[in-house]
Amino acid sequence: MIRVLVVDDEELVRSGLRMILEVASDIVVAAEARDGTEALAAVARHRPDVVLMDVRMPGMDGLSAAVEMSRMAEPPKVVMLTTFDLDEYVHTALRAGAVGFLLKDTPPRDLVAAVHTVAAGNAMLAPAVTKRLISSFAERGPTRSEHARKRLTELTAREYEVVCAIARGLSNAEIGRELTMSEATVKAHVSRSLAKLGLDNRVQAAILVHDADLL
Repeated sequence: MIRVLVVDDEELVRSGLRMILEVASDIVVAAEARDGTEALAAVARHRPDVVLMDVRMPGMDGLSAAVEMSRMAEPPKVVMLTTFDLDEYVHTALRAGAVGFLLKDTPPRDLVAAVHTVAAGNAMLAPAVTKRLISSFAERGPTRSEHARKRLTELTAREYEVVCAIARGLSNAEIGRELTMSEATVKAHVSRSLAKLGLDNRVQAAILVHDADLL
């Protein structure tokens, strides 16, 4: 069972998200919160697998809460909710450890699929809007690109191929088919690559590749 925490300052939005998510037999909304402060307390108390959290809220906003959650010993997988498809706060949240973001008008079926995706350990890179965000807000320039490329030289040739595939939005299964390896082997390469690069998740790896301007 996938346990989800829904965080939004509007009760109507929270209720709507709960109704959508709990249609799935393997998802339960473990708790709701109205702002970042309540969200942090709810994570500590209910230990959700996934947090769906609004970016903009009174008091502690979603960005600040995402940063705090990333510092927890066992952080949940955070997906930011926003009404803006090119919101600079979302990019900052990705760098803080969030695994992706969704627009609030995401179709119900896609929302449920997104929860399944992040719960399985994959980043929200498939939606076109996420790719636009990474492409638009990745901080490039000669110095940053050079630094990103230097970091990537720490990887083996195979690890480099896997990380570039992640940046293209491929899932572990898709990477396995493309590079002719088992999904378990792909997962091992992903874990080793993240450890070598000092990164927390696949989204940060994708941003690094985009920073290096290699796609």
